[in-house]
Amino acid sequence: MSADRQPIGVIGTGYVGLVTAAGFAELGSDVWCVDIDAEKVERLKRGEVPIYEPGLEELLARNKARLHFSTELDGALEHARLLFVAVGTPPTYSGDADLSAVHAVVDGLPASAEHALVMKSTVPCGTGTSLARAFGEQGKDGLGYVSCPEFLKEGSAVNDFLHPDRVVVGDDGNWAGDAVVELYAPLGAPLVRTDVASAEMVKLASNAFLATKISFINEIANVCEETGADVVEVARGMGLDDRIGAKFLQAGIGFGGSCFPKDVDALKQLAGNSGYHFQLLTAVIEVNELQKRRVIGKLHKHLGGLVGKRVALLGLAFKPNTDDMREASSLVLSARLNADGASVSAYDPVAEEQARRLVTGITFADSPLSAVRGADAVVLVTEWQELLELDWAQVAEAMSGDLVIDGRNALDPQAVRAAGLSYEGIGRR
Repeated sequence: MSADRQPIGVIGTGYVGLVTAAGFAELGSDVWCVDIDAEKVERLKRGEVPIYEPGLEELLARNKARLHFSTELDGALEHARLLFVAVGTPPTYSGDADLSAVHAVVDGLPASAEHALVMKSTVPCGTGTSLARAFGEQGKDGLGYVSCPEFLKEGSAVNDFLHPDRVVVGDDGNWAGDAVVELYAPLGAPLVRTDVASAEMVKLASNAFLATKISFINEIANVCEETGADVVEVARGMGLDDRIGAKFLQAGIGFGGSCFPKDVDALKQLAGNSGYHFQLLTAVIEVNELQKRRVIGKLHKHLGGLVGKRVALLGLAFKPNTDDMREASSLVLSARLNADGASVSAYDPVAEEQARRLVTGITFADSPLSAVRGADAVVLVTEWQELLELDWAQVAEAMSGDLVIDGRNALDPQAVRAAGLSYEGIGRR
């Protein structure tokens, strides 16, 4: 297969860029990866993987002969026509996406009719049009442009790349779009071939809809707590309706990560800049922020105040199977607990190194039992499998108090109560 596969360039080696590079290398392409972080490039050359993503290290090792890493664009420009852009587009203070890294890529490219940018970074609808204008202003009209949004989920990104539920290609019907379609063809995924603006909107709309489902079921959970219903049973009954589906109907302490918060904000801001007030997304964001604080309210209710209390947080990453701490619920919880006078211990099997850069005022433990030792209350923040399989009798013996708050509705309430502990979930009886 490799003899027939075209080489590609990948600019940016974060979660999206590195998985994209490894995935295409697995399919047989030589991949020329570029990143401005010299230290990261050197680590990748040595075979070190700077992020935690299940299966990625093995995929990179298996295809190391096809993967080339550099801080310069020259190699990618020389060997590849398609340059996949996977640089960061974080939100600005205004809520707009910061496209400075994207524009830096454009500024660094020479005029060429032989190359095309393939946009993997999440960008606002209309970015393709503005970049085409920038191409013209810089005398680079010959550059092609394709919007090919990514739908990789951290924790399962390798599998998502190799087994996508769809591939979206937005272009003007040129050679570059055809080439991207050909690259993805071996995966056999449903293809959405459309215009650039629609492709850009697909990504934002998809993530905003999923975030809306999460905030909706969290609102239902809050109503369940007032009415005596159990949100787990409610969600089970709702999810069997194929118009609704069961995915993203797990109530908890809200969503986080690098995509949902940023993309919801970006779509809301995009609508506002266009003169439309996206009221629904305003509510989605508000519900998500308040949901984290409801856990603090539960702790106050049971403990009668938090001054001098010890609270253990089990899990720190925004979801299991990743070390990503961006917009993680643990950041809000630990800050609020500190502000309310509690001492906080925490354990995460993977994300501690990242958490130490963002969190202050807490004690990091090297095991779940060390984290809960002497605690008045325990909060499950991230549903790591290791934490779901805890021996709750040992937890009860180690704790000073007896309160367990299941922030993900992922524990077995009967097992927790059988150990003599008090269980409280989100929206559960």
